[in-house]
Amino acid sequence: MAKQSLIFLIVSLTLTLFCITNSTAKESIYDLLPKYGLPSGLLPNTVTDYTLSDDGRFVVYLENTCYIQFDYLVYYEKKITGKLNYGSISDLKGIQVQRVFIWFNVDEIKVDLPPSNSIYFQVGIINKKLSVDQFKTVHSCRNSLGSSPCSSISSLLPAPLEEIPMLLTE
Repeated sequence: MAKQSLIFLIVSLTLTLFCITNSTAKESIYDLLPKYGLPSGLLPNTVTDYTLSDDGRFVVYLENTCYIQFDYLVYYEKKITGKLNYGSISDLKGIQVQRVFIWFNVDEIKVDLPPSNSIYFQVGIINKKLSVDQFKTVHSCRNSLGSSPCSSISSLLPAPLEEIPMLLTE
């Protein structure tokens, strides 16, 4: 009888620990974004981890830097930071968009409240409105510009820079 009680106790403790471990598992970033009113496809499929503090500050880690072609070519650094609020991401660092061979930092992302079919990207003083549909699904990364179907053209493009160098003229 003591053996059966001991086995029952061990099984009960194992099941309890299993349930506690599963209930505290962190949800994926792709499940978290919609809870904040944002589409899950804002980030590539290569997220390895993230942290989110009580004040909304977050850090997202990717396997590697990568590119995704939306209406515009977007570059993701390995580490992306910002502040998550319902319907917006502010103080964003680590995402850039290419316009006419120049890379610009994306500073903020917002959606309409109540939700509409639009999403807004703040790039410096420019606010660009795009269709939210292209951000509803999580996209795969390209590791380099040269891995695109137009690799002969895109390989001529410069990689994103931390700072745009000033051109000196004499």
